[in-house]
Amino acid sequence: MNKAFVKESDHDEDDDLPESRALPAGTKNYMTTAGYRALNEELMHLMNVERPEVVSVVSWAASNGDRSENGDYLYGKKRLREIDRRIRYLTRRLESAEVVDPAQQPNRDQVFFGATVSYCDSKGEEFTVTIVGVDEAEPLAGKISWVSPVARALIKAREGDTVTLRTPSGIEELDILEIRYPDP
Repeated sequence: MNKAFVKESDHDEDDDLPESRALPAGTKNYMTTAGYRALNEELMHLMNVERPEVVSVVSWAASNGDRSENGDYLYGKKRLREIDRRIRYLTRRLESAEVVDPAQQPNRDQVFFGATVSYCDSKGEEFTVTIVGVDEAEPLAGKISWVSPVARALIKAREGDTVTLRTPSGIEELDILEIRYPDP
């Protein structure tokens, strides 16, 4: 198929960081040791397992002749671009990472990066969150990014403190119930 009819460009527009994963200007890419290890494992898996498998399928499909209607070849090339894009993304993120081990935190009575915080909102609902790096955030699993509004409100607070969280629906008060860090 002629490239004029396919929405592809030589420049990877999706190669830029997703907006939700972008870091504020001038900040470091903080990451826990577990988060760094997970990203590194994903990178190694892509480079050592998935990419070689896809390359062999594409190579086999290309040897079959006509590539214009060869589904294995077309899908394989697309998948290869996706894998390469993810490899570039992970490589950049790991290179810029500043690994912080929360177990080594000396001020365990205050909320800092890596802390697990239990707090109560103004409605009386209790929440427990762990403050982690941008790339390891999973809000549904209770892992929030250190740049999120909730984490920013909690940072430097102590047990028993009440902090102010600014939300689109107004200001909310959060009462800090407990602060925990992993054991060293």
